[in-house]
Amino acid sequence: MASSSSIVSDSQYCPRWKYDVFLSFRGKDTRKKFMGHLYEGLKNMGIFAFQDDKRLEQGDSISEELLKAIEESQVALVVFSRNYATSRWCLNELVKIMECKEEENGQTVIPIFYDVDPSHVRYQRESFAEAFAKHESRYEDDVEGMQKVQAWRTALTAAANLKGYDIHDGIESECIQHIVDQVSSKLCKASVSYLRNVVGIDTHLEKVKSLLEMEISDVRIVGIWGMGGVGKTTIARAIFDTNMNQFDGACFLADIKENKSGMHSLQNILLSELLRKNDNYVNNKEDGKHMIARRLRFKKVLVVLDDIDHNDHLDNLAGDLDWFGKGSRIIATTRDKHLIGKNDVVYEVTTLLDHDAIKLFHQYAFKEEAPGECFEKLSLEVVSHAQGLPLALKVWGSFLHNRGT
Repeated sequence: MASSSSIVSDSQYCPRWKYDVFLSFRGKDTRKKFMGHLYEGLKNMGIFAFQDDKRLEQGDSISEELLKAIEESQVALVVFSRNYATSRWCLNELVKIMECKEEENGQTVIPIFYDVDPSHVRYQRESFAEAFAKHESRYEDDVEGMQKVQAWRTALTAAANLKGYDIHDGIESECIQHIVDQVSSKLCKASVSYLRNVVGIDTHLEKVKSLLEMEISDVRIVGIWGMGGVGKTTIARAIFDTNMNQFDGACFLADIKENKSGMHSLQNILLSELLRKNDNYVNNKEDGKHMIARRLRFKKVLVVLDDIDHNDHLDNLAGDLDWFGKGSRIIATTRDKHLIGKNDVVYEVTTLLDHDAIKLFHQYAFKEEAPGECFEKLSLEVVSHAQGLPLALKVWGSFLHNRGT
């Protein structure tokens, strides 16, 4: 990286999870209403949730598949309802969830109190007290069984002490949206793991973010300008991947100049991504402009228009700042600086400095291995010919990899 104080620090990189979210709930209480809406809310945000629709919630035994799903989920949402504690299945599930939370690189656990007082869960009162009286009666002469009951109590108390959501008196739809937003903000996106290997990216991110000024509630367009192969798209993608969760919707329109399907097809993609519903909204670009302005004017969105090469691209996809809600940011990458409006800010992407150019070339030519002294002269020659252009360094490095002397 270009600096020691990395913007994209190692702390942001998490293990690769199979699922974004594991949902723990008492099906009889919540499946048909609250859980259905919560699951759809997560799905609409592109959050991959594990929900076991086939479980019977009977007995003590939890399948290996379910245990593995808990281990492989980054976030666990535990929905406590009146009859949650009557299910030994749910209680064993909760014990496993809390165990995973305590492990290194453990999951995030968020409790949701659905029509139940958090103190009833924390101290096992009311319906939870009734459920535990039955459990203790069942295992009265079973030492191992009573140890299991105590583990259930401990897990309930620990979970109820975590910061969560009490939706007893709240508006359900608003609570679900808050939950979805919180989960989205906590997820480690696998897509950002590539940033660790992008030479010099921290400096670019710092400068572009200073131009975006995310903390200000205006709407603005920022251009990323430079010659082909200099890394404009990589920078835009990095900004998109690391900031998309701050917006109501986000859309990355890649390689716009290569679009052969008409402007309205790009407008349909934009609307589908930002409204989170795939549809053919318009059949021509004029209708598309009116639809974007009408449907997105109250939404805070992040849009990347990658590789524009004609005035029509910006005019028809982000023609007016009033088309988007407060706080929206539009990023446009281009080789032609004149396509960006005179009132918009532009970041010029320059070629790599020599030390970063050598590092990038070594990364592609020698992979994880340190180059021998015999390759030092070759590396300097390649870097000199590439003149700091990242694409050239990558292509030549890949070509020379494993070809020997």
